[in-house]
Amino acid sequence: MSAPPAGPPPAGPPPAGPRLWRDLRHFTAARVALGRVGAAGLPTPAHLAFQAAHAAARDAVHAALDGPALAADLAARGIASVTVRSLAPDRRSYLLRPDLGRMLDPACLPALDAVRAPGSVAFLLADGLSALAVARHAPALTAALIAGLGRAGIAAGPVVLAHQGRVALGDKVGAALGAAAIVVLIGERPGLSTADSLGAYLTWAPQPGRNDAERNCVSNIRPEGLDLPDAAAKLLWLIAAMCERRISGVGLKDEQPMAARLAAGGHPEKPASRAADAFPRIGDSR
Repeated sequence: MSAPPAGPPPAGPPPAGPRLWRDLRHFTAARVALGRVGAAGLPTPAHLAFQAAHAAARDAVHAALDGPALAADLAARGIASVTVRSLAPDRRSYLLRPDLGRMLDPACLPALDAVRAPGSVAFLLADGLSALAVARHAPALTAALIAGLGRAGIAAGPVVLAHQGRVALGDKVGAALGAAAIVVLIGERPGLSTADSLGAYLTWAPQPGRNDAERNCVSNIRPEGLDLPDAAAKLLWLIAAMCERRISGVGLKDEQPMAARLAAGGHPEKPASRAADAFPRIGDSR
């Protein structure tokens, strides 16, 4: 049976349950009910939309982080920052040599030593695989987290910007700062439905040699996924629990009470956090 022709989602409120394939488009940004032309071809609009999404994902992976603009955005919110870089000299090297993105350039150590904040919760904002995600979402989320930590009586440490950085770079940065914990906000691998998804990784007692099972991750932070207020509430709960229990990763479960989620405007049907996988996915920001 042929699928109905592609077109915009039907107007009006979504139906109680999907009656046709195209009704599913009320509930997901996934490519469903695209229609068909000939034996197996997509309609021209759907084909062009796919090509555009693929180009946007490729552009996001290769885009460079505008460090001065990001620092200026943070400064406008009253947040000072310092800038570091990994040992990956350029974007090509970063993509071909993930290990270089996890190592801190030793030339950056004096800048970190100048802002050491022992016992604090530090922040690392890294381009990862989508500098676009960091530029769009990280400044507002960082400001919300710092404000929330202040209300909770938890010391917020320095904010560090990293070029060509991967998640594990936070271990070296956190150790250099003497931080009790570090929050890494990093651009996630783009997909065909989004090129600006931000991930947040929490690590207690950061130091070289930490593995992904020792981190907690909140992913898909963007307006069309886990929006910033919900993400901030989730992260603040996890940070408080991490500081109280002095642990992160698989030993720290997402046990935020449902009442707290609803009070924060959260959506319980949208799972947001997980302990980071023990084994990284091919092509991800780790």
